Amino acid sequence: MPSLSRSHFAERFPAGTPAASQIFTTALSQGPLTRLELARRAGLSAAAVTKAVRPLIESGYLVEDADPDAPPALGRPANLVRVDGGRALFLGLKLTGDEIFGVLTDLRCRILLARHVPLADRAPKAVLASAAEVVRELLTEADDYGVRVMGLGIAAAGDVDRAEGVVRYSPFLEWREVPLAELASTVTGLPVTVDNDVRALTVAEQWFGAGVGLSDFAVVTVGAGIGCGLVVHGRVVAGAHGVAGEIGHVTVDPNGPLCHCGNRGCVEAVAADPAILARIRERTGVEVTGAAEAVELARGGDPEAREAYARAGEAIGRGIATVANLLGPERVVISGEGLAAYDLFAEQIRSAFAAAAFGSAAQCDVQTRPLPFEEWARGAAATAIQSFITDPV
Repeated sequence: MPSLSRSHFAERFPAGTPAASQIFTTALSQGPLTRLELARRAGLSAAAVTKAVRPLIESGYLVEDADPDAPPALGRPANLVRVDGGRALFLGLKLTGDEIFGVLTDLRCRILLARHVPLADRAPKAVLASAAEVVRELLTEADDYGVRVMGLGIAAAGDVDRAEGVVRYSPFLEWREVPLAELASTVTGLPVTVDNDVRALTVAEQWFGAGVGLSDFAVVTVGAGIGCGLVVHGRVVAGAHGVAGEIGHVTVDPNGPLCHCGNRGCVEAVAADPAILARIRERTGVEVTGAAEAVELARGGDPEAREAYARAGEAIGRGIATVANLLGPERVVISGEGLAAYDLFAEQIRSAFAAAAFGSAAQCDVQTRPLPFEEWARGAAATAIQSFITDPV
């Protein structure tokens, strides 16, 4: 397949040191800030901040100007340092089993355009062709902004090795050992970052969403699967083998249903959409074909359907409590397409969490945050932004 135009290929980000990347990231996620406040939040000296911001201001990535909201004071008012979101553009793709969602974002990860195409074939070659179609369309639209697209992020469910750019195993795509970053870079001519979709969403929440300013938090996603992204001491954790945070495979019922992983009674085997549908079919004899139909049945008062959701909520609550007990996060954000049924299991999530969380772990702030698939694609773009800033080519 011929590659797309390489005229969009990235320039080098002018942060020659980890300190410069840290300063920029702090300004990006928490700014605008004064230099003094930047130094305090980044844990660096004023001299280090001055050295770091100079090339970033000269190249237009940072802007320093007076704070229009500052109260009148003697002497020159303190200037604020902020990121110029329009300085660079990024693309993000979220791959599902039957669609590709794509977004064009600015440097502050604000969505400028969104597109999606159906997937008729899950084979890597076919998915790459569809992905190239979305990228081509977004790159054409990006030309109107007169700014380079610096990178492409791709997010997929499953075991994804970000360092190698390889999808080790994706259950929804039925992929094994696909070198997606290399293939996509060849096709698009862009630097490509590939990551697990929940971790990508967690990066976006850490830098631009519900996790801004928090050192320790988690994102738990419910829907087709049960996922969990972890931020510990300010870093998204992948673990030695890239599967840190797999609460979907925490056992909550040793005698429960068989999970696709081979174990019994995993959170995912009880609380993921396919498990809920299977439970409703088994207990009612009604051939529900999708989550929307199952939700309608439960909201209509069917006791077996309601029991299936209540059981799911208890499993999710216990899974979240496991995270809270092990890591003590300040906040857990629940998201995913499964939130469409949140009213059917919210009470069970809360009560199971309260019962299983140990001591002060129960003080963890548990929030819900409905995010459409475009936001997952934004998470993929966030990983591309992260790679651009922290791993300049």
